[in-house]
Amino acid sequence: MSPFRVAVRAFAPFESAIRKQWESFESQARTGLTLEAVPLDLHSLHAALFEHSPERWDAAFLVTDWIAEAAAADAVRDLATYLATDCPEGYPDAWTSSLLRFQRVDGRVLGLPYHDGPECLIYRKDLFDEAGLTPPRTWEEFHQIARQLARPAENRFGAIFAAFPDGHNAVYDFCLQLWSRGGELFDAAGHASIDTEPAREALRFYRGILRDASAVHPCCADFDSVKSGYAFARGEAALMANWFGFAAMCETWPESKVRGKVAVAGLPGGVSLNVYWTLAIPASCSRPGLAWSFLRHCASAEMDKLLTMEGGIGCRKSTWSDAGVNRVIPFYREMERIHAGARELPRMSNWARIAALVDALVLEAAGGNRPEDALLAEAQRAIVNTL
Repeated sequence: MSPFRVAVRAFAPFESAIRKQWESFESQARTGLTLEAVPLDLHSLHAALFEHSPERWDAAFLVTDWIAEAAAADAVRDLATYLATDCPEGYPDAWTSSLLRFQRVDGRVLGLPYHDGPECLIYRKDLFDEAGLTPPRTWEEFHQIARQLARPAENRFGAIFAAFPDGHNAVYDFCLQLWSRGGELFDAAGHASIDTEPAREALRFYRGILRDASAVHPCCADFDSVKSGYAFARGEAALMANWFGFAAMCETWPESKVRGKVAVAGLPGGVSLNVYWTLAIPASCSRPGLAWSFLRHCASAEMDKLLTMEGGIGCRKSTWSDAGVNRVIPFYREMERIHAGARELPRMSNWARIAALVDALVLEAAGGNRPEDALLAEAQRAIVNTL
């Protein structure tokens, strides 16, 4: 029989967790199948789900950014019937509503929550304590602290940003900057609203800090969120705005040099972003019943905790409050507080195209000299043409 194939977002904790979750599942289900977990970067994972290919997948990681696109393209199977007859233990009350609503589209359920962790401030509490600092309340304070704590001669820089052009991380950073200044990507009527003063302030700040060699890691342009998380865990920065999971990874990754030295807090401006990974059954799956059984197993309390201890972020409330988890990752109980106020990106079937335009805007601002006004006006026109 062909192996059980899973398209996995390339990230060591995901890769190790999915292998151990399969081993646990197979010990009970005894399917006789082997697991073929294929780690893919974001572009390759998107292509695996949305581009015509002879490859067949039994399960796949699906980020909420792609949910509307998946719904429009019928790229993944509806799980509603399975949930009605054979739901995971504790469903739905074992999860917060914010982890169940985004993948619900017109009565369909397109994935089970797998890895969570809103954006938050991740910082070196030992360095902050030595300098008598408290977490920044504004982005200007964030910039100032990044300069103050940078020690390039010791291979420790101020802040890290994930500015690699992948259509995701720079977009997230821009949205955080925009929201914290009272701006929006779209107005209440759904019209593009990016050519505004809050957007100019957001772009100006992001451009300025990325160009400040005294404040940021020199490799930001090459870092996606995963690479930036590893750099932080190697002790190469004092603070960053990144996913909660990378704070947890500092405590669980065997090569971490900052174990016991990390803390989390809310982001400057009081904003956060809720983007999470689900496990889905691709439309190409020829054995959806078996795939559902595996997804259901991964959603159990035991497997959710296993993912967490591997360095991912479990989605169940029981994991967040688990005493054993909090002994290893002392700030884990902060998850629910940080999660409570997190916002979500627009759920649009053409979001990938819009995100690519925002990504291009931010990266051109970071690397070029055209005025913010011209860049935003051009981006506004481009976004309008996609709607």
